Amino acid sequence: MIDFFGDGDAATRARKSAEQAGINMERRLRFALNAGRLGLWELDLRTGVMTSSRYFRETFGRDPAEPFPYEALLAAVHPDDRAHRDDALAHSIATGEDYQIEYRVLRPDGRVGWVQVSAQVVRSPDAVPTHMAGTSMDITERRESEARTQVLLELDARLDELEDPDELAFAAAEMLGRTLGVSRVGYGTVNLKNETITIARDWNAPGIRSLAGTLQFRDYGSYIDDLKRGDTVVFVDADLDPRTAATADALKAISAQALVNMPVTERDGLVALLYLNHATRREWLADELGFIREVAHRTHVAVERRRVEQELRALASTLEAKVVERTTALMAAEAALHQAQKMEAVGQLTGGLAHDFNNLLTGISGALELIRRRQAGGTLTDDTLLRYVSMAQGATGRAAALTHRLLAFSRQQTLAPEPTDVNRLVAGLRELIQHTVGPSIAIEVTAESQLWGTLVDPSQLESALLNLCINARDAMPDGGRLSIETRNRELDADQAKALGLPAGAYVALCVSDSGVGMSPQVMAKAFDPFFTTKPIGQGTGLGLSMIYGFVRQSGGLAQIDSTPGVGTSVCLLLPRQALPADTADPQDPASIAPQAAPGERLLVVDDDASVRAIACELLKESGYMVLEAQDGMAAIDILQSDIPLDLLVTDVGLPGGMNGRQLANAARAVRPGLKVLFITGYAEQAVMGDGQLDAGMQILTKPFALDALAKRVKQLTGSA
Repeated sequence: MIDFFGDGDAATRARKSAEQAGINMERRLRFALNAGRLGLWELDLRTGVMTSSRYFRETFGRDPAEPFPYEALLAAVHPDDRAHRDDALAHSIATGEDYQIEYRVLRPDGRVGWVQVSAQVVRSPDAVPTHMAGTSMDITERRESEARTQVLLELDARLDELEDPDELAFAAAEMLGRTLGVSRVGYGTVNLKNETITIARDWNAPGIRSLAGTLQFRDYGSYIDDLKRGDTVVFVDADLDPRTAATADALKAISAQALVNMPVTERDGLVALLYLNHATRREWLADELGFIREVAHRTHVAVERRRVEQELRALASTLEAKVVERTTALMAAEAALHQAQKMEAVGQLTGGLAHDFNNLLTGISGALELIRRRQAGGTLTDDTLLRYVSMAQGATGRAAALTHRLLAFSRQQTLAPEPTDVNRLVAGLRELIQHTVGPSIAIEVTAESQLWGTLVDPSQLESALLNLCINARDAMPDGGRLSIETRNRELDADQAKALGLPAGAYVALCVSDSGVGMSPQVMAKAFDPFFTTKPIGQGTGLGLSMIYGFVRQSGGLAQIDSTPGVGTSVCLLLPRQALPADTADPQDPASIAPQAAPGERLLVVDDDASVRAIACELLKESGYMVLEAQDGMAAIDILQSDIPLDLLVTDVGLPGGMNGRQLANAARAVRPGLKVLFITGYAEQAVMGDGQLDAGMQILTKPFALDALAKRVKQLTGSA
């Protein structure tokens, strides 16, 4: 008996333990369902009676405490999704396959949601379907996020296709309006002084009138003050907001009882506005506002990019005509003046244009280059943006090439002069020249055995020599002889005066051909900018004028002599300069390590916000600690502080009465020996002074590649 009752107690304990385990499992399951906000439901297929949990009813936007019959569920299904849902349900009942579906539902508050419903069919012993039981989940946020992501991709593609800024803004407004289901969307530019917004074209739902034109903000409330601070303005109901209570009727008259005003700001404050209006009261969700903000940003970037491109195209199309017109008028008024005076006048015209070009190109090229870096690092995956980067950088390179050519003949080009062995330079280029002119032209090189050195930018001299050889090739279409000669030449006082040069020793580099030659009239204009005898589209007329400007800037002179039917000879006279014992090329700076040494700190000064921001971001990525200032006075405050600095990077043309060279001098007064890197869109004489920079100073011209900036900074800081 004792053993019998002992076994009974054990069985009882086992049963109770199993029951408790089942209860615990049920609790854990309920907790998991609640934590995941999964709704439970069961449908009696014989009676049509549905039972459901509170989360199931919440999924459909219903009060958890109120009944939710099956008929109400059917009515809540979006009309466009009902047939799809009914077919899926019938298929599951007929085949016994699991019921898996996503569809839209109409919630009592008027909003459209998305639900994911899963279930299995329960059958009787004789295989008759009797019940369906399953779960539900609210997937509205996920589906809307996916939809918005797709809209952004489509928007980027659309913005990339359109050329007109107004059409581009309308396309963005239309996509946003249809996605969010509002009454009106528009994008306009803001005039802060007048407190107005100008809209070229807005998108409107059927029955909603357009607001295109110029509107006064204060006619519709006091929220312009919030926009000026860069705050997003959101109204659920204009009647209830204190900023619009007095103007609610005016807002409702333009179908704007609820609205979102998304400001677009730049350095100078509010510049544009993306606005959404709704004719009735409407709640605005946080993720909707984030989506609107992203569309506003992309729209502004695209609109401004198109406007800048239009301005550049217009400028490019008229630049040549304007320069030719100015040059022609100048020659007519000052025909008796020397050729150098004509070139200097043209330089005054083109130098400023080139400076503006370069500042703009630096901002565009640098920003796109950073986008490429991030895309390569896996943080930007939009293929459309990547394609645009390649297009934009190609355009930037072409514009930069034109700028450099303009600067060359305007004699404001930045040179990097160094003692140069012209014989060595010619020998190094001979193979390239032969490939360039082709096998039908024989090349003869006559080099002075003890040729003097000269102080010149070797890359520019190489370019000049190649240009002369190409011109010679074009003058000998059927082949001929190309001669390159170097020699020492002494100019006495009379000879020098006749040429407009100081008396003394010069190195002559001459290129001669046996080509068709020039008439005296053509030879007189050979160095004029944009003058060319080549067919349209085969020459810019900048080659010889570029050479002339470079040689004059180097302290020398270009001479030309030609006879029709005999050939042409062009000689470059360059002042003598002693050569150092070893003129081997310096090591490639690319060998310097790409990262900053620990603790290195730089000060970047530029009044152009885009150039400054791009330079700072690159240098921070390279490991530097970076301080920034927009003008000389702000930089002085930092320089006079106790903050340690290893390098000053400054633009030359700063506003406020202190240019970059003056800032560098002031910096060295308080920080002796501070290294300085000047960046400039044109070579200001204040930087070069007598043609040389002080020790510990270098200059980098815009537009520059970001890698070039990083390498130059590393050279100056001495990073290991």
